[in-house]
Amino acid sequence: MLPIVTDVERVHDHSTPRSPRSTRALQRVGVPALTVVTVLSSTVFGLARPAAGDAISDAKAKAASIEAQLSQAQDEMSALSQQYDAAQYHLSQINSSIDTTKANIAADQAQVAHDRTTLSKAAVANYISDGSAAAQNPIFSGNETTLGATTVYNKITQGDISLAVDNLHTAENSLNAQVAQLQGEQTQAQAQVTIEQNAVAQNAQAVQQQKGALAQEQGQIAQLVKQQQEAEAAAAAKAAAERQQAAAAAAAAAAAAAASSSSNSGASAVSLAGLSQAAPPPTAPGGAGAVQAAESQIGVPYVWGGESPKGSANPGFDCSGLTAWSWGQVGVGLPHYSGAQMADSTPVLVSDLQPGDLPFYGPGGSDHVAMYVGGGQMIEAPYTGASVWITGLRLGSGFAGAGRP
Repeated sequence: MLPIVTDVERVHDHSTPRSPRSTRALQRVGVPALTVVTVLSSTVFGLARPAAGDAISDAKAKAASIEAQLSQAQDEMSALSQQYDAAQYHLSQINSSIDTTKANIAADQAQVAHDRTTLSKAAVANYISDGSAAAQNPIFSGNETTLGATTVYNKITQGDISLAVDNLHTAENSLNAQVAQLQGEQTQAQAQVTIEQNAVAQNAQAVQQQKGALAQEQGQIAQLVKQQQEAEAAAAAKAAAERQQAAAAAAAAAAAAAASSSSNSGASAVSLAGLSQAAPPPTAPGGAGAVQAAESQIGVPYVWGGESPKGSANPGFDCSGLTAWSWGQVGVGLPHYSGAQMADSTPVLVSDLQPGDLPFYGPGGSDHVAMYVGGGQMIEAPYTGASVWITGLRLGSGFAGAGRP
């Protein structure tokens, strides 16, 4: 099935921030929001014509509904898988009990069979020697001193064998009853295993269907966005041409009015050239800077225990690796474990979230961590097979709170 978020990480050493950690399986993080919608929402949708904007908004709403259903189905998959494992474990215990009980019956039967053989041989020997009278007659005894002890031993042995036979019958009845009861439980346990297995299969089928529907809706949104981009590009080209014509007219007028000094013109040209080359903005401090760092890693694959950015030999992040590395770029050290990050952060109300704050999931934040980027969205390294992306802020089941490093 689709990797079910799972970035449940194991703590190895909280004292050393930003060091790779091995992680334990599967805890889920929800499915991503549509990347194309996220990337273009700020640059395209605000400029869209009303009709196109409505169509995209409707498609986004439909996609969000499908995405919510898919996320819920993926959440259910983990629980169903654990229920199936529990049913299998219960069945294995019953099977082991049945095997042990049958082995006990077989051992008792073997012991009694051996004792009966011994008793049969003694009876034959007694008959050949003319019965017990001959065996008890000192005249026919080879060793008179052991005659009494032999007679007593034979009686005890015969009594022990009879007792063993009686005990066997009692044990067989009891053990057979246990076997019958266990077999009934086995039938029920096997039926439960089948039920859980079918539930898992149905859930997996539902997940695939929802993924298909989501992919179809994503394609529709991409088509609408493409059409909108083409319209915006045509409008922008027209506006650029008009501006170019206006600039040419203004330049001609300025050239006629500014012909007094070639040196001043040269200095002005140098000044204008300098203004045309805007330097890249510096990295912002604090949470905004952490968000900038995290967004620079969009597309880096999820790697368990990873904390390696683009440009490194093996780039990859897990959830807490991304947040630890991003905050580290602005001088704030965080441990590479989501639970420890929550413990080291100042709690923040959802209503007070600021860019750079960390939403946590699972008990004590032990399951997953992301970074709030503003506008109801967050960035995260979700699970194996996915990459760092921006998605909607999840506040439903599993949300444990938010913190500010």
